[in-house]
Amino acid sequence: SLSRAAAVNFLPMRDDSHDYLSLFLNDIPLLDVRAPVEFSKGAFPAATNLALINNDERHQIGICYKQHGQQAAIDLGNQLVSGEERDKRMQAWQQWWRDNPHGYLYCFRGGLRSQTTQAWLKEAGVDAPLIRGGYKAMRTFLLNQLENRIAAQHFEILCGRTGCAKTRVIEAQPNAIDLEGIAHPRGSAFGRRPGGQPSQIDFENTLSIDLLKAHAANHHTVLLEDESKLIGRCHLPFSLQDRIKSQPRIVINETLASRVQVTLEDYVVGPLQEYRQHFGEQQALQQLGEELLAAMDRIRRRLGGLRHQQLRQVLEEALAVQAINGDTELHREWIHTLLADYYDPMYDYMLSRRHGEIVFEGSRDEVMAFLNERNASQPH
Repeated sequence: SLSRAAAVNFLPMRDDSHDYLSLFLNDIPLLDVRAPVEFSKGAFPAATNLALINNDERHQIGICYKQHGQQAAIDLGNQLVSGEERDKRMQAWQQWWRDNPHGYLYCFRGGLRSQTTQAWLKEAGVDAPLIRGGYKAMRTFLLNQLENRIAAQHFEILCGRTGCAKTRVIEAQPNAIDLEGIAHPRGSAFGRRPGGQPSQIDFENTLSIDLLKAHAANHHTVLLEDESKLIGRCHLPFSLQDRIKSQPRIVINETLASRVQVTLEDYVVGPLQEYRQHFGEQQALQQLGEELLAAMDRIRRRLGGLRHQQLRQVLEEALAVQAINGDTELHREWIHTLLADYYDPMYDYMLSRRHGEIVFEGSRDEVMAFLNERNASQPH
């Protein structure tokens, strides 16, 4: 393990904390010492998982606890995490603390695991403060604040048919929360991205933190993109679904040709760059093509058998041409039909169920100018 002398750059000792609001508003780095299986089910944006005990060890200790009690479980844990294995984990924690000297550590309830980690680090000359109540208390705090902020916050909803580039407008506004960005798809059946989506718990945690930050920044109004109950597999809180239906609206109107161009950029050209980063140059187009074809198959029932078959064939041809010479123009054909015959009717139906007054309506450039001018005239 690292010596006490190796820890000279750590900050002076700080108290343990239960100031969850400050931790989240300031993106304080968090060291999560729960097992990986716990971390994968739900964590926080600023958290890194360096477990005290791994999944298998946790399972063994759990059985021991049920059969023989707490002290036997503790003894088994000390036996399992000892020698070289303990040294490896200590080195990882100490390196994390060098990189994140303002951090805090936590386990599930702020109990034995975080206290053990804290004590071991203390022996190595590292004063590592922990979060009282652990993950459970922080998660409860964020859930309560999520509902409180949804109820109290004034929202405006950015509406527009598929391809209006609503997300581009959202990303440009300081008072906006990007729901799609948090959920990590690209909006529809065709929006699945490499790397997958966060868990429902992670989605809720990040949304709650973003709402807390908007409140702390004194944003009187928060701009959200119009969404249905699901963004990919991430489920919007029921209370937020209700607010989206009733809040004032800003509507983008763009020509079909313009929306085809944006959709081509957002679903074919742009994602290919992302796929290259994940799969490499040779596999990127193949992986993207398989995902686009799978997306087409996911909406087969709604398209109807014949129209699905026709559009799938055009998509296959477009992908084949793209593979030969990089030309993406043929993609416009299936995108045009899909927007006009599938997405537009769905959007029109969804819009008919929105009840908020229309604050402004215009092209994307006009909407952007309206929002920029209004933001310039208001400090928040």
